[in-house]
Amino acid sequence: MSGYCSIAPGHPVHGHYHDHEYGFPQREERELFERLVLEINQAGLSWETILRKRSNFQRAYDGFDVDTVAAYGESDIARLLGDAGIIRNRLKVLAAIHNAQVVRQLRASHGSFAQWLDAQHPRDKAAWVKLFKKTFRFTGGEITGEFLMSLGYLPGAHHADCPVFARIQALSPPWVQDGNQTPM
Repeated sequence: MSGYCSIAPGHPVHGHYHDHEYGFPQREERELFERLVLEINQAGLSWETILRKRSNFQRAYDGFDVDTVAAYGESDIARLLGDAGIIRNRLKVLAAIHNAQVVRQLRASHGSFAQWLDAQHPRDKAAWVKLFKKTFRFTGGEITGEFLMSLGYLPGAHHADCPVFARIQALSPPWVQDGNQTPM
């Protein structure tokens, strides 16, 4: 094994995320939105930094409640930019608020964020990236790819010889439903 699957198991920061979250299919809106915001905030930083600050992000962004974040105004932006417990990047903060507003629109048009993702599936990574760039803010190739791998829409979260791979495969995430039986 190499990469994340070789360093994360048993790691005090990465272990739980690797073993119980990364690559597992998710449907709940808060979870999907949290993943999107965390991936956006990871840009230019290590994933370990984001995981260490995760509880701070959850608190700062009101538990990733989409409706609450979508309604954030200037005082909330100032609060977030002054919060040393999270990543204080104005573009990332504004992207989180904008993307919450988009998720509300997707909920109205498709029933939920998850149902919108399902309606777009299957796509290859390049098509997903194009769609995300058109739909959301601050979602380039790496952010979009990691977001979708983390939720089981794209393969590659775990190596085939990682014990977690078989657990995820048994849950039949979208990439397995497409007939992909091995990771990228």
